[in-house]
Amino acid sequence: MTTRTQEAGPSGLASALVEAGALTSDWLPAFEAVPRELFVPDRIWPGIADGTRQTALVDRAKDPEAWFKAVYSDIPLTTQWDDGEHIGDGLGTTPTSSSSMPRMVFSMLADLDVREGQRVLEIGTGTGWNAGLLCHRLGGANVISIEYDEDVSEGAVENLRRAGLAPLVLVGDGRLGHASSAPFDRIIATCSIGEVPRAWIEQTRPGGVVVAPWGTDYGGECIVRLVVGGDGTASGPFTRSSAFMRLRQQRTERPPFVAYLKGQDWPADGTKSATALSPADIGGWLEQFVIGLHVPGAFWRAERYDDGSYTLWTYSTDTQSWASADYEPGANEYVVVQSGPRKLWDETEAAYRWWEETHRPGFDRFGLTVDEHGERVWLDSPDNPVPRPSA
Repeated sequence: MTTRTQEAGPSGLASALVEAGALTSDWLPAFEAVPRELFVPDRIWPGIADGTRQTALVDRAKDPEAWFKAVYSDIPLTTQWDDGEHIGDGLGTTPTSSSSMPRMVFSMLADLDVREGQRVLEIGTGTGWNAGLLCHRLGGANVISIEYDEDVSEGAVENLRRAGLAPLVLVGDGRLGHASSAPFDRIIATCSIGEVPRAWIEQTRPGGVVVAPWGTDYGGECIVRLVVGGDGTASGPFTRSSAFMRLRQQRTERPPFVAYLKGQDWPADGTKSATALSPADIGGWLEQFVIGLHVPGAFWRAERYDDGSYTLWTYSTDTQSWASADYEPGANEYVVVQSGPRKLWDETEAAYRWWEETHRPGFDRFGLTVDEHGERVWLDSPDNPVPRPSA
């Protein structure tokens, strides 16, 4: 008979992570000494590898085998919905805390490149597993972790105590860092951002590293690895695709759809045209990222129909502009309607054309520079910024 340990367990997950190149020899002792199961609550909603969907509740009390298998699978595990307001066994509206996908955890720790004696600030304690791994490697006195949610923080502290680890865990606004303990050699965020908080750069030593998931308003996200300069700037490449929950203070409010049509029926005052670019060609995570770089202050939603067709809506966050593109399976041309001072579909097409003309670069060809002028995403080199609309 096959045992539970043979089916799923720490050794199986470790082997998979090593084979994937995520878990390196310097982090293997921490993986073995800080087991993930000590940092996962009894009730979890397992995700899938791309991190964008959750499956049904797994309750340890009711199905310990399924719980153990989920814990030692290379998937994210949602541990909180709707800032803790969700109750019951079903899915909530928005996942707001999790145990991250192990492959992403160790890939980001590899990006962080910590050395003995260095001091690390973590933004987003979550279940405490990432902080625990850092503690094992660097010692608790060298690790500070900030969590905004008090209940989540309390759970993490208990998990860390059970594992015999004691970093300094604080409740607070992670954007502010922890000035009284600065400077840090490394800062790592386990929540996504759309703008690098200035405090993170100011509180990192020259030559230090900031690692964080960075995404656009439109969609798409990847890990950025910034090296901080002595002049208060920071610059570095994106290393891989990611899908993290947004830093709570940087969440964007999406206006209701009724705010756009101004009480009129579609197409309202919109101007009709046609396009050969299929809405289906721009829905990938990388394509969303590229469009988001070129089309700031915009987001999308899809209105799907029973026959497989759908309308792709693009909205400006100021509610002044919108565009719709109707997708029909098998079509070669698609109806577009645009309204407002911005021609959002035209901007989207221009972004897609730029991406094709630059030979469809992947995430790892992009990078980010942060200085006194703001943030600039670049392609291949900091002196080659990604173009943005002039208006």
